[in-house]
Amino acid sequence: MKNKDQLRKKFLALRKKKYFEVSIDNFNKLIKHIKKKNKTKKNFFIGLYYPSNYEFNILKLIRNFKNSKVIFLLPKILNGNFMKFVEWKEKDTLTVNKFGIPEPCETKKKSHLPDIVLVPLVAFDCYKNRLGYGKGFYDRYLFKLIKLNKKIEIIGVAFSFQKYKKLPISNFDFKLNNIYTEKGFVK
Repeated sequence: MKNKDQLRKKFLALRKKKYFEVSIDNFNKLIKHIKKKNKTKKNFFIGLYYPSNYEFNILKLIRNFKNSKVIFLLPKILNGNFMKFVEWKEKDTLTVNKFGIPEPCETKKKSHLPDIVLVPLVAFDCYKNRLGYGKGFYDRYLFKLIKLNKKIEIIGVAFSFQKYKKLPISNFDFKLNNIYTEKGFVK
């Protein structure tokens, strides 16, 4: 069995080689799922990621929530390898963090606990395990978040070709609730 570093290298190269822009039509099932989830809340917070390094581009789904009670959030890296989610609108200025990833500038915008988090990943398996970039930002954040809000949904977002038979996992790896690809939710 390959270790995490070997798999990470393999799938990052594969993602770069096979990357393609996903049509807005491929987001329909995810959009319906989110809209169904947020019917009862006054404000509904969705944690996004700003795609980089050939990640699945989820920013297109924002258009489908104009004039709604959805508030989008982006992760902001903090000292000590922690992160928080900060309110974000498409026209807001971003800065590039130490990992080369766009994130909200230091502003007076509030941080919020998301109701749904759309998580980038390097690879996934049919057991809803996620292989990330190896720094543990999302794992630490999600374990903390789930203690504060048991109803939160964590959805990994990837291309279907990023699926691996069985990823090596540890107690520090956060298991996803769902995985979404250009083909829809993974069964």
